[in-house]
Amino acid sequence: MNNQDTVDVTTPDKVEPAAPATLVMSNISKLYSGVAALSDVSVEILPGEVHAILGENGAGKSTLMNVASGTAQPDGGSITFEGTPIGVLTPAIAVQLGIAIVHQHPAVLPDMTVLENLQVALPAEVLTSGTSLEATATALLADAGLSVHLQDRVELLSVAQKHLLEIAKALALKPKLLILDEPTAPLGQASVDLLFERVRRSVSNGTAVVYITHRLAEVRELADKVTVLRDGRVRGSARVVDITDDELLAMIVGRKLESTFPPKHISSPDDEANFSINGLSGSGFANISISARPGEIIGIAGVVGNGQSELMRALAGLDYFTGTVAIAGTTLNSRQLLQEAAYMPADRHREGLLMSLSVRENAAVSALAKFKRGPLLSRKRELGTVAETLGSLAVKAASMDSVVSSLSGGNQQKVVLARALLSEPLLVVADEPTQGVDVGARAEIYRILREVSASGIPVVVASSDAKELEGLCDQVIVMSRGHALEVLQGAAISEERMIHAAVRSTTRSVSVVADAEASKHSGLRRFLQGDYAPAVLLVGVIALLGSFLFSQNARYLSDFNIYSVLTLVTALGFIALGQTISLLIGGIDLSVGPLAGFLVVIGSFFINDDKSVLMIVLGVVLMIVVAAVVGVVNGSLIRFARFTPIAATLTVYIALQGFSFLLRSSPDGYINSTVTGIIGSQLGPVPVAFIVLVAATLVTEYCLKKRRWGWRLRATGSNEESARRNGININRTVVLAYVATSLFAFVGAVMLMAQIGVGDPAQGVGYTLTSITAVVLGGTSLLGGRGTFIGTLLGSILLVQVLNATSFLGLSQMWQYLFQGLLILVAAIVYSVARRNNKRRKTSFALR
Repeated sequence: MNNQDTVDVTTPDKVEPAAPATLVMSNISKLYSGVAALSDVSVEILPGEVHAILGENGAGKSTLMNVASGTAQPDGGSITFEGTPIGVLTPAIAVQLGIAIVHQHPAVLPDMTVLENLQVALPAEVLTSGTSLEATATALLADAGLSVHLQDRVELLSVAQKHLLEIAKALALKPKLLILDEPTAPLGQASVDLLFERVRRSVSNGTAVVYITHRLAEVRELADKVTVLRDGRVRGSARVVDITDDELLAMIVGRKLESTFPPKHISSPDDEANFSINGLSGSGFANISISARPGEIIGIAGVVGNGQSELMRALAGLDYFTGTVAIAGTTLNSRQLLQEAAYMPADRHREGLLMSLSVRENAAVSALAKFKRGPLLSRKRELGTVAETLGSLAVKAASMDSVVSSLSGGNQQKVVLARALLSEPLLVVADEPTQGVDVGARAEIYRILREVSASGIPVVVASSDAKELEGLCDQVIVMSRGHALEVLQGAAISEERMIHAAVRSTTRSVSVVADAEASKHSGLRRFLQGDYAPAVLLVGVIALLGSFLFSQNARYLSDFNIYSVLTLVTALGFIALGQTISLLIGGIDLSVGPLAGFLVVIGSFFINDDKSVLMIVLGVVLMIVVAAVVGVVNGSLIRFARFTPIAATLTVYIALQGFSFLLRSSPDGYINSTVTGIIGSQLGPVPVAFIVLVAATLVTEYCLKKRRWGWRLRATGSNEESARRNGININRTVVLAYVATSLFAFVGAVMLMAQIGVGDPAQGVGYTLTSITAVVLGGTSLLGGRGTFIGTLLGSILLVQVLNATSFLGLSQMWQYLFQGLLILVAAIVYSVARRNNKRRKTSFALR
């Protein structure tokens, strides 16, 4: 057979379907940066049928399914759903039609809880159909085989748990078309069996299923029909029973493959071990021992979630361990392993790749010292070495300077492997190295790992695919609940022996005591991991500082001082609430300070003692309109002109400050005394405006946590791409968020106007940095996705309290800035350390 020939095995359906095809995609084409990802692809998906899509990484499978689910728009071709042509398909429209997709990389929102992820992705009626929201959500998760607490933050879930959450979301929709893109890659056998049972049940009810996989065994077990893509084109389609594996492989790679696994190493009894671990124990595993000779590959087997990943992280020097690890007779500790071992993580997006950097930069980042020429890096040497390594792995990319996030999942995994090889490690630790990798690339990875081992570098591989370990490894440790059940060698390494050892295990988890203790305090731990812990900390700091100041000066709690402090809080508080919205979506608004000052200047022309009520009302309306327009400009510059949030809002910052001085070169235009009196009215020592601020904080907090408006904000900031896949209109969300930020700045400007009583163009600028400080103190992440309005209010109170404290203690203005800087520093350290510790607390044994 000629390697370039196209193999087309097409078998006509024997029975004409009674109902129209669920999905027909005709002549679909899609270009990325001028490169064709799909060319004239046509496929028909019938109801009550599992249609498998096969192909190498980069063949166009995921792109085709992104078009089918509305995530990507085709450049040509047409889509018909149940006989009706679809003009423009978006994720939201796809959900309405009954299309659900499980993405290869789960479209989950890491900064939100499990329950909130369900609420964002699913229509309200799906979650309100049962006796209670919690009961319905728990049942949906159980249907997919996922057992986690609804209030667990998704960033703390394992890779497998995130996939099961994605599957639960899809199954909950009871879709007419279910698209599964590599759904079993990180799952253990029990979860795979449960998924297949759910798929068969859906098919029996008439659901059409598209199943993308690299595993031919799964195609045989589940699919009715198969279509193969190669280089963005359809290479053949057939009933599964009418085509052989060899014919499928020939269509997939365009040539006949030799054996998938390279020959195993033949050791001599005289060879000394070059790698050994003895009594290794750590979080999630205990007392692991094994030794290997040069050329041998060690495999780690067992049901997913039984300590394999924790063991791999320890070998890579990422987690603490006791016991010894020796390479070539030298014992290495965690710090040394971190420097000398090359780690290929199972979650390449979270731990393996720098998604905003290029392919070249990702591959070279661990080996920069190799490319030095004197004190500088040699770009020529870097390009040559990286190109050679990427070429040996057949990485498919438009260029080495392409952003790595634009590559297919399998090609991203090859980049991770390239980086490991370029770092010239003493040990290679590969956790699920072929997850989401096609048949041809998988054989290449096996070959490379075998060559690395043959060169004398120890290789340890963990995989949920027992067949992979059987074909690749010379020794296999079978783990269960953190213990090594058995060490298999030579001919004893078989899929049956590994599965038998795992399922017959009676060992107890090494973390039974820890898990039991954790369950007693799970509520407290979730609170500490949640968004409100910083607010509680701020309450304590405010109370302690207030107590200290009162002990120094009894006038601190006088009615006058309470009124003065809370009045100052109102202006800052409203502006900071708006700033919180911008930060929640992963942005920032530097223009809020100048905007507040500019609005005061506008008001100074209309809200005067000699102006009529109509003119005053007109001035207020004009201030609102200007604020809204500024919000639209900020949002549009970011979303449509592709400015960064800092660049866009800094541009507007400068423009607004210039307009303020253009309108008034010096303070003028005194504000109507009646208006300032109304704004400054009080109930006892408490300003009415502060009560309004508290009410606004509670309302916005409720909307943030309990309404779709808040979920959309946090989802956008948590992971924009996942939010878009969940049907959120990102452009509209961002623009409206900046409008809301500016409208809160308007309310803050009203408070500021009453306080200064005159149109001063120099006022307001300082509120930009102060508002950001208040928001950060309140626990809102500068990266977006998490935070609270309550924390922002408390942060505003603390900042004004610090300002007030310097006056009561007779300190200079320098101390104001010093204290504010220390507060920000302490908050940043406390919150970042807390989040890092929380991420380390993984639910290792949730999928038993």
